[in-house]
Amino acid sequence: MILKRDYYEVLGVNKNADAATIKKAYRKLAKKYHPDSNEGNASAAEHFKEVNEAYDVLSDEKKRKLYDQFGHAAFEEGAGNYGNAQGSPFGSGFGGAQGNPFGGGFHGSYSDGNGYHEYHFENGEDMDDILKNIFGGGFKKSKSSGGFGSSGFGGSGFHGSGFGGFGSNGTGGFGGSYSSKGEDLHAEVTVSFDEAAFGGKKVIRLQSSNGGVQNYEVNIPAGIESGKSIRLKGKGYPGVGGGEAGDLLLKVNVQDKPGYKREGRDVYTTVNIPFTTAVFGGEAKVHTIYGDVLCNIKPGTQSGTKIRLRGKGIVAMNNPSVHGDEYATVQIEVPTNLTPEARRKLKEFEQECNGSRRSRGFGSGSAA
Repeated sequence: MILKRDYYEVLGVNKNADAATIKKAYRKLAKKYHPDSNEGNASAAEHFKEVNEAYDVLSDEKKRKLYDQFGHAAFEEGAGNYGNAQGSPFGSGFGGAQGNPFGGGFHGSYSDGNGYHEYHFENGEDMDDILKNIFGGGFKKSKSSGGFGSSGFGGSGFHGSGFGGFGSNGTGGFGGSYSSKGEDLHAEVTVSFDEAAFGGKKVIRLQSSNGGVQNYEVNIPAGIESGKSIRLKGKGYPGVGGGEAGDLLLKVNVQDKPGYKREGRDVYTTVNIPFTTAVFGGEAKVHTIYGDVLCNIKPGTQSGTKIRLRGKGIVAMNNPSVHGDEYATVQIEVPTNLTPEARRKLKEFEQECNGSRRSRGFGSGSAA
């Protein structure tokens, strides 16, 4: 028999550790010994298998209780010391004297994908309670269960022939294979403003805690925003007992873009217009993420006025026909380096306004 290390020692926790502590220790070690980060390292592969085996038991309340009581013996393959009751429909899975399929006790085993788990119960225990302890609320004595025959347990033994048998890979009896999905792996990815706005493929490099590097091609969905996650199915921790691998969840951080601010699907920017355009009206070129557009400026436009450009914002992730808007805030350019003639005419304008408040953007300098 191969000697195994204590499961608590494998995970580096004490026997009183709670579920959260056990999970945290497992994730740390699984990341350290993950095959993707230790390619060709046989020792790491063995450690990874050992860590998964330990977590499989200690993360399950019922298995952990059995392990604390019986140690590794509770989960190792029987050595043939349970006998084979003549006439028993269960082969060597049950011990005991002829005619009594339970004999000196009940011995049940099931496969977890790595070996056989074994349970021991003494005489006098109620069979319904035993099965409920093993399977929880999942055990039902129904005719369609395919597990213990058409009549379930009878007063004189087992009745019917529907028992699926120990060691089978069906859904009946104790013989179903045990497997569980691997845990999800979490990481972060930074994308540019335009990558988030328009989407596309991006190759990212993720480095594990032990320095290993893995490349992934990621499809960035158009319209994604910071805080959202991209799921790479099957790229997380491998499953236990042949179970499905977990997923890799990439939390997205979107970079800023000079001149633009994003709020949801809407985009905000600014547009500078000459003083005369603000006074008399005209056209102004506004930058958008889709290219420049010409906008009409009404006469008398004030600084701080917002111009709404419908549909020039970010596309909706779940509906490519829906876009946000762009809002361009008007900033009036203050005249500088005026000629003496220009300054004189501006003073005349000021006087013509009969001392009304100075137009926004003018300084207080005197005429030449």
